[in-house]
Amino acid sequence: MTKRSGGALLQALTIDRSSRIPIGTQLCCALRELILSSAIEPGQRLPSSRTLANDLDISRTTAIGVYEQLATERLITSRVGAGAYVSEELTASRPIPADPEPSAAAARQSTRLARLMAGASEQFFQRLSHPVEPRAFTTGMPAFDEFPMAVWARLSAKYWREPRNIVLGYPEAGGSMVLRGAIAAHLRTNRGVICRAEEIFIVNGAQEAFHRIGNTLIDPGDKVWFENPGAIGARNALISCGARLVPLSIDSDGIDVAEGLRMAPNFRLAFVTPSHQHPLGVNMSLTRRFELLRAAERAGAWIIEDDYDGDFYYSGRPLPTLKSIDAAGRVIYVGTFSKSLFPALRLGYVVVPPELVGIFNRIAGAILNGAPANLQAIVANFIQEGHFASHVRRMRKIYAERHDIFVEAAQRRLSGLLDVKVTNTGLQTVGVLPHGVDEVEVATRAEARGITVAPIGRFCIDPISTKGLVLGFSGIRPRQIAPGIEILGEVLESLSGKTVVNG
Repeated sequence: MTKRSGGALLQALTIDRSSRIPIGTQLCCALRELILSSAIEPGQRLPSSRTLANDLDISRTTAIGVYEQLATERLITSRVGAGAYVSEELTASRPIPADPEPSAAAARQSTRLARLMAGASEQFFQRLSHPVEPRAFTTGMPAFDEFPMAVWARLSAKYWREPRNIVLGYPEAGGSMVLRGAIAAHLRTNRGVICRAEEIFIVNGAQEAFHRIGNTLIDPGDKVWFENPGAIGARNALISCGARLVPLSIDSDGIDVAEGLRMAPNFRLAFVTPSHQHPLGVNMSLTRRFELLRAAERAGAWIIEDDYDGDFYYSGRPLPTLKSIDAAGRVIYVGTFSKSLFPALRLGYVVVPPELVGIFNRIAGAILNGAPANLQAIVANFIQEGHFASHVRRMRKIYAERHDIFVEAAQRRLSGLLDVKVTNTGLQTVGVLPHGVDEVEVATRAEARGITVAPIGRFCIDPISTKGLVLGFSGIRPRQIAPGIEILGEVLESLSGKTVVNG
């Protein structure tokens, strides 16, 4: 008599006996995955429950229970006197696997995107990736080493001791009124923005703010003035809403309003970073701010003011925000805690004109779930107890010190190789390259040496004549700055053929 096969060998299945997940549940999930992925083919015999139990050193009761569960799910079938088999129904019901490397034409044919997204995706530009550990010269990174973790931990623990109905329920769609009130008070005293808490909406980062504004105010094809070069995240968000971006030049006064009026006088929206133009670092002049406000009022257009790092200035007093001098109610102010606190928060806010409060409330209540309640409560307490003001004041001094060390080291080591600009605000600056040096090649070689620099060109919709690098100085300790500058100097020397002798 021929001995019947013992079924598929399943010793590769692993059981984590230290896990809190029951062994039966682990085994059931693992077998289900093998069956659905075709690792065990339809019609293939499985080992008996006794054999499976012996192979995996588990109880037979557990093995029987797993088989019964999979049979209930119709993934396996039992034949009297013959054992358990993978169900042959899977042959007909399982979709044919897609070609792992389809041609571009086939991909376009098989994947149908909405017309709006299909057109937008071709214009998207990859945002800069950030290393886990801050390094020279990553942009937009606050100083993690200086964040008051003990205070944050105390406020977090305090929140989780609140009644369960407070900490476990759904957050308010438009944001916690306590946090909105705290932000309103901060903006009034620090940025000159006078607004009511009801005009502030809490969002999951500035990117969501741009999406919400675009989806609310833009029809596909509407013209949007956009800084060139400009912020990639905002650019992608507005494109995905159907905006037709009109790239406008940046000069020493900021966005060129006259150029905008020539190219698109009937614009619907303008996006600007007036306090610290991203990425060139220009501070929009007061004259140019009023020009922009007048243009928006005449066109019936809106202005997004992205004040992403306006809390950090190092000399004198900053110019008033657009929002604070907007008499016609055309400015939508967007702020974020990613730079002033830390990016993992993914917490930002939008200050809308009174005319838009009603529609933003309706949208928030209808389709949005709100930012995490615990983060909102902790940030609100952080502001109300005075920690935020103290932190910002302290970080201004630290970033000013890092900026000065960075500029001094760059001027000494990179003279003739890179013209590094002095800035009086923000977390990064730019360096202009000599004619003929490829900014993309510089960035590629620098990355290979363990430092990050961003070509100005990657922020451009239309090419500009200035070639250079965007350089962050805020996220690294002072002792890391000079070694980073040295590496950058070596990269630039290798590409330019010049050699700089330190003075």
